Amino acid sequence: MSENIKKNQDIKVNGDEEKVKPSKEKTIEEKLQEAEEKQLRSLAEIENQRRRFEKELKDAFEFGSFNFAKESLAILDNLQRAKLAIKNDESLKDNKDLNKFIENLTIIEKDLISIFEKNNIKKIETVNKKFDPNFHQAMSEIHDEKVETGTILQELQAGYMLADRLLRPSLVSVSKKKSTKDKENKDKKETK
Repeated sequence: MSENIKKNQDIKVNGDEEKVKPSKEKTIEEKLQEAEEKQLRSLAEIENQRRRFEKELKDAFEFGSFNFAKESLAILDNLQRAKLAIKNDESLKDNKDLNKFIENLTIIEKDLISIFEKNNIKKIETVNKKFDPNFHQAMSEIHDEKVETGTILQELQAGYMLADRLLRPSLVSVSKKKSTKDKENKDKKETK
């Protein structure tokens, strides 16, 4: 009888009256099921962490050199610019050793490209390809009625990929056909 009195007894908490509700103890089966659910959630979390760690490790191995590779492209660009500048310099054209020097620069350039290829850094092919904003950056438009609009006509700076990631987009000039409005404006100017 004292149990029933305790169950229905009123208790004052912060001046408010509350009835004490009988607490139902969980059965062994419920506790076991709850423990199994917690264990399954823990195992799933551990598996998810393992997968994340493996992916991060793979990415670190594959793309850890991303910034170094991106910065190394400047070396290749400068080497190519130097070759072009030397070839086009009028004062050096009479120099007998010029061709030997350019040959040596070409060997260095080929070695650098070979190192890039061994490390899965590949040049993006551009000329006569369709413009793709994921790989190319248009720097100018060239009016050309012979080719389809959006075709790359000229590469201003080579773009490169590291595996399936873009290191640097290709800077290109893209074809554009004259629109009918351009033709009409030109015709109006000619008739005036």
